[in-house]
Amino acid sequence: MQTMLATATVSISDLKKNPSDIIKRSQGAPVAILNHNRPTAYLVPAAAFESIMEQLDDQYLVQLVKDRQKERSVKVSLDEL
Repeated sequence: MQTMLATATVSISDLKKNPSDIIKRSQGAPVAILNHNRPTAYLVPAAAFESIMEQLDDQYLVQLVKDRQKERSVKVSLDEL
């Protein structure tokens, strides 16, 4: 059984009929898009998606810094840059 990560759901066919209405009724909350009563996608506000992507990028950068801190450092003067 799949976990539902949204309190609102809509079928793909209903989404096709009036996507603007679905977006308006969601009031900024995620909506699970169902195909044969199974979630196949989520409709999320642009701001929420951008925030998620920024958080993923931050996690990647944190891991990159941690990995590079394990490497041997090389001293470089400003003139050498």
